[in-house]
Amino acid sequence: MSIKEILEELPRLTPEERQELRDWLAADEFAETDELIAAVDEGIRSAQSGSSLSIEEAKELIHKCALRSASALKQGKI
Repeated sequence: MSIKEILEELPRLTPEERQELRDWLAADEFAETDELIAAVDEGIRSAQSGSSLSIEEAKELIHKCALRSASALKQGKI
């Protein structure tokens, strides 16, 4: 999943789901790349659109991005 796709989905989170996602991100062990942080920040900024996404869907999207970021970090790409 691309960052663009994640950014498109993040605005659907409710405020409570955004906080749960923040907590999950803070507790999970993966590389917090600039790309990942920017994607989360942009999603939070645009979340006021009124759309929603379940926390499980958001976790899955973020997890996929984090795995990709971790892989790129291990390969020296970032």
